[in-house]
Amino acid sequence: MRKLYAIGIGAGDPEHLTVQAIDRLNRVDVFFVLDKGAEKADLVRLRQEILDRFVTRPYRMVLVADPPRDRTPDDYRAAVADWHAARAAVYERLILSELPDGSTGAFLVWGDPSLYDSTIALIEAVLARGNVEFEYEVIPGISSISALVARHRTTMNQIGRSVQLTTGRRLASGWPSGVDDVFVLLDAHTTFDRFASEGLHIYWGAYVGTPDEILLSGPLTPALATQIRSVRAEARERHGWIMDTYLLRRPA
Repeated sequence: MRKLYAIGIGAGDPEHLTVQAIDRLNRVDVFFVLDKGAEKADLVRLRQEILDRFVTRPYRMVLVADPPRDRTPDDYRAAVADWHAARAAVYERLILSELPDGSTGAFLVWGDPSLYDSTIALIEAVLARGNVEFEYEVIPGISSISALVARHRTTMNQIGRSVQLTTGRRLASGWPSGVDDVFVLLDAHTTFDRFASEGLHIYWGAYVGTPDEILLSGPLTPALATQIRSVRAEARERHGWIMDTYLLRRPA
């Protein structure tokens, strides 16, 4: 029987790896990595650094091009569904062609596999197709939001208050009801701009846990919103990509 791991590798710092993750890394014969192109080569390099540092047994790394995704679709859900179907086909092909029966493979998942990541859903989709049998295990990792609040030396929630995780796309429709702390991921359009001068506090971070880490925080004034937007644009231009997230807090 083939075996697969979805291993959370943290938000960018190799020291984010758990003892459990390091143990599972050293059971793997083949690591599968989706290559997102030259401008995101840093993501492949950081995975290789993790393997170089922690794996003490022979292994193979198989890189495969990540299927392209429509970033400006008319139907967002349909576009994501098409992209996931294409990715599932790639996963199935990798497992069938690169993972012999009786061997172990792994996907190295940025952050935590359970948080805004499609790996678990794609593995389930491959199983549902019925063309290949395997067992799989999910290894949790330090998420981007955990790393963010740790670096800002704050907490995810205020005492007795609720927290919500959402996307920039959903935040654009308005502040969620009943919560004072909102983590925002996948926000390419700096939606926090809409909430400047509303008495909120922002904790923003990009490339958290990496040598390129950028952190900004404070009362969300128009001036700070402009500064974050400018810093973010410059960083994205310099690297060719950006991974950032932020916490918006309404003081209770």
